[in-house]
Amino acid sequence: MRRRRGFFAVAPAGAAALALAVPIGVSAPLPAAARGAKAPACADGTTVQTDGGAVCGTAGDGVRAWRGIPYAAAPLGDLRWAPPAPHAGWTSTLRATEPGSPCPQPPGLGPGSADEDCLKLDVVAPGKPGGKPLPVMVELHGGGFRLGAPSDGTHLVKEGGVINVGVHYRLGIFGFMAHEGLGAHSGNYALRDQQAALRWVRRNIARFGGDPGNVTIYGASAGGSSVCANTASPAAKGLFQKGIAQSGEYNSLRGVDVQWQAQDCKAVLPSEREAQRAGARFADALGCSDIACLRALPVAKLLEQAGEGIGADVGTQGPVVDGEILPMSPGQALAEGKVNDVTLMHGVDRDEVQLPSAETPAQYREFVRRQYGPLADRVFELYPLERFPEPSAFIAYRTIVADSNSVCPALLNDERLARHITVFAYQTDNPDAPPMFFLDPTKPNGSYHVSETPFLAPMPGGAELTPNQEAFGRQLTAQWTGFARTGNPTVDGTPYWPRFTRRDPAVLSLIPAGDSQVTHEIAQQHHCRFWNRYTPFAH
Repeated sequence: MRRRRGFFAVAPAGAAALALAVPIGVSAPLPAAARGAKAPACADGTTVQTDGGAVCGTAGDGVRAWRGIPYAAAPLGDLRWAPPAPHAGWTSTLRATEPGSPCPQPPGLGPGSADEDCLKLDVVAPGKPGGKPLPVMVELHGGGFRLGAPSDGTHLVKEGGVINVGVHYRLGIFGFMAHEGLGAHSGNYALRDQQAALRWVRRNIARFGGDPGNVTIYGASAGGSSVCANTASPAAKGLFQKGIAQSGEYNSLRGVDVQWQAQDCKAVLPSEREAQRAGARFADALGCSDIACLRALPVAKLLEQAGEGIGADVGTQGPVVDGEILPMSPGQALAEGKVNDVTLMHGVDRDEVQLPSAETPAQYREFVRRQYGPLADRVFELYPLERFPEPSAFIAYRTIVADSNSVCPALLNDERLARHITVFAYQTDNPDAPPMFFLDPTKPNGSYHVSETPFLAPMPGGAELTPNQEAFGRQLTAQWTGFARTGNPTVDGTPYWPRFTRRDPAVLSLIPAGDSQVTHEIAQQHHCRFWNRYTPFAH
C-alpha cells in the first residue's frame, strides 16, 4: 500500500469539484450582525448563568435554545494556531439568540466564512425544563475538516428528550497547520477546540438541565473521524462517556484519486515532522519566513493558498500525530487498544463513495486500474462487470470503492475496538433516503455517504418521506437518543441490537419500514478478507 498517497497527492481534474461537494453538517446561516440586522430578542425565563457570564436565549417550537455561546477566546493575532485560550467572559447578559459564524472556510457548504471569532457553541434543550438531568449529545460536525458547521439540533431534542450541543471548531489550515515555528506538538487545533468545548460542557451543562456525567459525542464523516480521534486521544479522557461514529471510514486507501488529506478512522496520519515540512512549504508559497508573517496575513489569503485541500503547498488540513493530542494515528490506537474507556456506536453506509463515478465500461476499467494498480486484475475477478445491473459501470465501481474504503475497514475497526470496549456496530442499508445535494438523482446511489442525515437533522421544507422512510426516521432517532440515555441502542420503538463481540460479531443492518436485522455476513459479501490485507495497521 502506498502509505502517504493521500497526504500531498494532487487531485485529478474531475475530483476537485467533488471535494467541495461532499458534506456533513449543515452550513449555518450568517448571523444577524453580519447581515446588518439586530439579533433576535431573548425569551423570558431563558437566562442562565455560565462560568463566563449570564446568557439568554430563545424559546418556541418545543425547545429552548442558546446559540453562539463562546467556549474559548477568539483565536486572533497570537492565538491563531495556538491552543484554545480561556474566554475573558462578559459582565452583562449575553444575547445568545442566533448561531455564531462558521469558522473560516471556502464556499462549498454555504457562502464560506472569513470570521475567526468562531469558537462558539449552541445549546438546545426541551421547551419545558424537567426535574431529572438530561443526557447530553455533543455534535462534532463533518465536512472533511475543511467545511461545515453544526446542525440545528432541534429534531433530536424534541423527539428524543436530550440536550444537544453543536460545536464550531477551527477548520482546514486554521485548524491543523503544523510548523516548526509553532513549537512542539503543533497542529490539531481543531481537536483541541473540540476538547475545550467538552470541558465547557462538563463545567456548565448542568445549568441548562443536562447531566455532565452522561455525555455522548457524535458526528458523521469528519465528525465520525473526530469521534475516533477523541476516543484515541489521552487528552479527551473523561470528557465523554459514549460516542457515535457515523461514516468515519471514507478516505481512499490507494490510487491517485484523492478527495481529502489522510484523516479518517483508519488513516495513517502524517507525523508532526511531515506536517511541519508541509507547513514550511505553505509559508514559502506565501512569501513568509516566520509565523509572525503568517499570522499577519488576512484570512482570504490563507484560504486561497490552502485551495481545495490537496496539493504540495497547501499545508496540513487534517489531523496529525503530534505526540500529545494524538500520540499515534487513531486507526493504530484502535488496533492496539490504546483508547479511552467509552462505549461506541460505530458504522458506515453500504454504498459510501468519495471518488468520481464510472459512467462507462471503459471508465470502469480505467478507474479500477488507476486506483488499485497491481490489484486491478484481482479486483476485476471479484467484481465482474457482467454481474451488475445497468448502469453496471456505475454500480460496480461504487461497490468496489465502498467495500475497499469504508465497509471492510469499518468492520475491521469494529473487531479491533470490541477487544477493549463496548461496541454496537451498524451498516446502513437504506437505498431510498432522500437524495442530498451532492448526488446525481438520476443514478442508483444506494445507501450513500451520511444518508442518515436527513433523518437525524431534517431540513425545513425537505423531501416528503414515504411511510417506510418515516418509520426509519423514527427508528434512527430513537436509537441515537436512546443510546445517549442508556448506553444501549435497544430501546422502545427499535429492534434488538446486540453488542458486537469477538464471539458474536453481530452488525445491525439498518433497513427502512421496521425491517432492520442482525447480520454476520458482511465480511463475506463485501470481500473483506481480500481488502483487509491492504488496510493500515493490518500487520
